[in-house]
Amino acid sequence: MTDTVAPQKSLLVRNPNFRALWLSGTVGVLGTAVTSIALPVIAVVELQASDFAVAALAGMTFLPWLILGLPVGVWVDRWPRKPVIVWSLVGRIATLATIPVTFWLGIMSVAQLFVVAFLVGLSAVFFTLSDQALIPQAVSKDELVEGNGLMTASSASADAAGRGIAGWLTVAVGASNSLLVQIITSFASLFAISSLRLKEAEPYQGERRIFREMKDGLRYTFSTGPLRAILFNAALWNLGGSMVASLLVLLVLRTLNESEIWLGVLLAAASVGGALGGITVKRATERFGSGPVWRYAMVPGVLGYASLLIMTPGYGMLWGVVGMFVMGVCIAWNIVVGSAFRQRVCPPAMMGRLGAASRMVSWGMLGVASILGGILAELVGIWNAVLIGVLLAVAAPLVAIFGPLRHVERLEDLEPGQEPRA
Repeated sequence: MTDTVAPQKSLLVRNPNFRALWLSGTVGVLGTAVTSIALPVIAVVELQASDFAVAALAGMTFLPWLILGLPVGVWVDRWPRKPVIVWSLVGRIATLATIPVTFWLGIMSVAQLFVVAFLVGLSAVFFTLSDQALIPQAVSKDELVEGNGLMTASSASADAAGRGIAGWLTVAVGASNSLLVQIITSFASLFAISSLRLKEAEPYQGERRIFREMKDGLRYTFSTGPLRAILFNAALWNLGGSMVASLLVLLVLRTLNESEIWLGVLLAAASVGGALGGITVKRATERFGSGPVWRYAMVPGVLGYASLLIMTPGYGMLWGVVGMFVMGVCIAWNIVVGSAFRQRVCPPAMMGRLGAASRMVSWGMLGVASILGGILAELVGIWNAVLIGVLLAVAAPLVAIFGPLRHVERLEDLEPGQEPRA
């Protein structure tokens, strides 16, 4: 007679605290996905904004990471994280509500869109840093890849659903009215996070000197070769990839003269790919090793973005749909592996500052890239600006393939502070 081992229940079933974080994040992503399409469509269709304004608007939600990410990271490490999440959601709801109201009153402006995008991005800084700091406390170290995979898969699925319906919604009820979706999902996130019963680690109790704590976060982020490699890889990808993403609405609506529905389909394809990547990353790392998966995943990701350059109106848009799907799968693999490694090696009291410092560099590039993309769109045209963004994104896999992690098979075997062998 042979012994049989009962299959382990899913992390979502066996861990109610992770389930609360998962549900809060997933429904929030659904609303954010709708808003990410609705805001630039408002600028293009309802306000007739310039190419520069449309592209730069996409970066305003990420600019707070570059400007305020470090001090927010310090505050997140000082405070209990659950109340921070709650108040960030309240701020998001109040800010977004101003858009449909001013639209109904006929006083909406491009300047208001920029302010709202920035404030919504600032609330996302508080939410994301607190949420990411709680995940390693809600699961064990051995569950981090599974947990991050589930978070990535469900977020990408919600993102795909949100982007898929956003194109239709902006046509059916108007882009400004579509923002009501994120207001509703933010209330749903509040309800989900209220069920969290996690006993949080003690907040940081050291010297209350914000600049010293910000410096500590930056120092730790750049303290080892693996952390530096993961950071530079993400930053370079975001610089080039976000430039392409910020120009996609212009490429589809103005260069190709296609509808908002195709825009939603393209972005949904990337999100569906991300969902598949999140589901399959654990199996991929078990078969090929987390090191090779992290290093080589971005190569087909770059090719996926390059497919946008060969799109033509009508069925020629399908080249971009396939490419965005491939890009979504591969980038999800890269992100999950990198995030799990950082969460594994970082002390709980440093998580807020590590997340802030790393995202200040990597996500800060999203804001810079969008502004740069808008400038290039005005100077060299939309198509050429997309080409430049693709070429910049090529640097990301090069850092991974030829950097200090080029010989590492399993990132999880590296201990905190350990440098890989040359």
